[in-house]
Amino acid sequence: MLLRRMKEKKGFGIVEVLVSAAVLGFLYMALLHLQLSNRQTMLRIRGRDGAVEVAQQVLDSLQIIGAAAIASKDSSDTTYDGLDYVRKWARGDNNPQDSVEVRYTTRLTVKPDRQYKSSDSSLFYSVNHVYAKNISVQVSWPFKNTIQSISISGVVR
Repeated sequence: MLLRRMKEKKGFGIVEVLVSAAVLGFLYMALLHLQLSNRQTMLRIRGRDGAVEVAQQVLDSLQIIGAAAIASKDSSDTTYDGLDYVRKWARGDNNPQDSVEVRYTTRLTVKPDRQYKSSDSSLFYSVNHVYAKNISVQVSWPFKNTIQSISISGVVR
């Protein structure tokens, strides 16, 4: 009798089809969410990597010109705002319409480093000279509805 019922039953019922469609729909939505979050993470990492590149470029250019060419106050910090850089990345097949553009804003803080101070005094004159400056570069960029930032510092002699 059981064998006869199994032979008469052919195919799937409507309930089984609906349940399997719902399970597949949930799996598809989970994979879609995973892909979107991976994309956001990749864009965040690219933005941070670009900011590190900009900060290193600024520090390298200041190293080239030297501490004497960087204007700063002797007693307090000197801040320079408003240096903007733009970086572009292709998202896919190097299609110019499908690219990401990130605008980075830098802020330099120059501190005279007392550790690198020389003083010569003789009978006729006294010289105090700071021969190195501590440079802090803060790079900010927008990501979604927030402002991300990093800070890198170095000594320029």
